[in-house]
Amino acid sequence: MKTLAEVKKFIKDNDVEYIDFKMIDLKGKWKHVTIPAKNLNADVMKYGIGFDGSNYGYAEVKKSDMVFIPDLTTAVLDPFVEEKTLSMIGDVMCIEEKENIPFNQYPRNIVKAALKYMKDKKVADEMIIGPEYEFHVFDGISRKVSGQESYYRLESEESPWSEGEDYSHGYHNRFNTGYHTDLPTDSTFDLRNEICSHLKEFGVDVKYHHHEVGGSGQLEIEVNLGEMSKLADDTMVAKYVIKNTAYQNGVTATLMPKPIYGEAGNGMHVHMLLKKNGKPIFYDKKGYTGLSQTAMYFIGGLLKHVRALCAFTNPSTNSYKRLLPGFEAPVTVGYAAANRSSVIRIPMYAKSPESKRFELRSPDATCNPYFAYSAILMAGLDGVLNKIDPSDYNWGPFDFNLFDLNEEEKAKLEHLPSSLTEAIEALENDYQFLLEGDVFPEELIHTYIAALKKDDAYVNHVPHPAEFELYYD
Repeated sequence: MKTLAEVKKFIKDNDVEYIDFKMIDLKGKWKHVTIPAKNLNADVMKYGIGFDGSNYGYAEVKKSDMVFIPDLTTAVLDPFVEEKTLSMIGDVMCIEEKENIPFNQYPRNIVKAALKYMKDKKVADEMIIGPEYEFHVFDGISRKVSGQESYYRLESEESPWSEGEDYSHGYHNRFNTGYHTDLPTDSTFDLRNEICSHLKEFGVDVKYHHHEVGGSGQLEIEVNLGEMSKLADDTMVAKYVIKNTAYQNGVTATLMPKPIYGEAGNGMHVHMLLKKNGKPIFYDKKGYTGLSQTAMYFIGGLLKHVRALCAFTNPSTNSYKRLLPGFEAPVTVGYAAANRSSVIRIPMYAKSPESKRFELRSPDATCNPYFAYSAILMAGLDGVLNKIDPSDYNWGPFDFNLFDLNEEEKAKLEHLPSSLTEAIEALENDYQFLLEGDVFPEELIHTYIAALKKDDAYVNHVPHPAEFELYYD
């Protein structure tokens, strides 16, 4: 649906009662406001729905009153509510006397600004990406953090820790042996099918789904490549659908990077390529693994700024419990063909010009996808515009297992941040590339950093259960 008339007809034909508007806060969570369906009219499309933007975490503006303008092309019936409700994403505008103007800190507007900058610089017309969503499904969770008590407890019938329980059915995955496991140990097969069916209703193009390496309910859904702004919206949809489908089935889903100590963590690898005049520009059959010089420059930009990018792609303290050697998670700044230990991997199965691409393996789903994808694009464009060739640095190709190097060899390599503190410091020292073309407002970066520091300080100040194990006696 593209026009108001089409939406109003759909509302009438389908007896829709409510319209639900989804808005994005600083950390990439949806908030929402709902109106009766009969109230959707031309004035709403022109003047928007007013709200107080000061509660969304962005840098303060002179006037916090803002308006939400629906994007009718995102309209979809929400399968998770009882009354028939049409859900829409949209854009946020600042209220001005003459006319409303786009709020330059709003995530969807950041994506639009990044894509415009790419086109203005005549590098490409389209940024094509494809994220992989990894997550865990548990049968239950209990948790508590207080002055005298701190704990979490996860329940998973798939897990080997359930073998000794009275309700054990005898089918369990060993730790880190869940990759592509079949029924009956793949107890979430029907749930994943249901998730993917709901994603289809929302217009998300699923490539495939399967059980991941983690034995205790770790799953993956990969989507097909698509245009960056749509895939940013789709990432928000994926989080919403995964969590709500699990909730309606009496289980709980999380996309946190490392919920289980000693098991594989949840990444959100991002595949990417650029197109110009409808043609892919990352392909050259004579280049390394079929990649063009433009692609290598893009990789160079990513690797130059990857430590700063981590503040956007891995913005949680838990993110750095995933980025450890030995769990197919990258820790080294470099690129390689089909090597999962480097931060950039070039899939060798993508051979055609249209599919030739690489993936950034560091991101996870705690990110605000609009900020993360835009920052990735800006780093890559910096590489293209300034001809940053990774061959001029010690960035690979690393066509061997980086985890097998001795300590002396490892010391010669650059590494990803090992904590959120390090990632914040990297961003503080390297964000000029994000300001180009007025894509990221500087005040937004400072506000974003302040929010990350608040999370970082909170976790660092709370006594950890492992500290009692190490130091109590």
